[in-house]
Amino acid sequence: MIKRIFILSLFCFATFILFGQKKQSNQKDLITFKELTHDYGTIEVGSPGHCEFKFTNNMKKALVISNVKPSCGCTVANWPKEPILAGKTGVIKLTYNTKIPGTFYKTIAVTSNAKNAAVILRIKGNVIRLQK
Repeated sequence: MIKRIFILSLFCFATFILFGQKKQSNQKDLITFKELTHDYGTIEVGSPGHCEFKFTNNMKKALVISNVKPSCGCTVANWPKEPILAGKTGVIKLTYNTKIPGTFYKTIAVTSNAKNAAVILRIKGNVIRLQK
């Protein structure tokens, strides 16, 4: 009896995983990013900490990004405030403060009216002070 319950549970779990993955692969009604993580690599203290995240509106209606919230005050975000028309692209620009040496890993929460309303972007790198 326990063996049957285990097999039935395993079958249900596998079915759930398969259908869940198929649903996620559908790009309709989503905001899709070219990349979700930007790696600065190793950069020098005071270097420009700029990067861009390019995205596409895959919805049939205009995309409205309501907020872009970095995980801390060391990152500043700039995003399009006007609606992005269906099929069009846009850019979220980030600037990380490179005045403090050390390894960093930051998240940026993007909120919109897309089906995947909350998308997490990531930046990472290592800021070093060059020896002279």
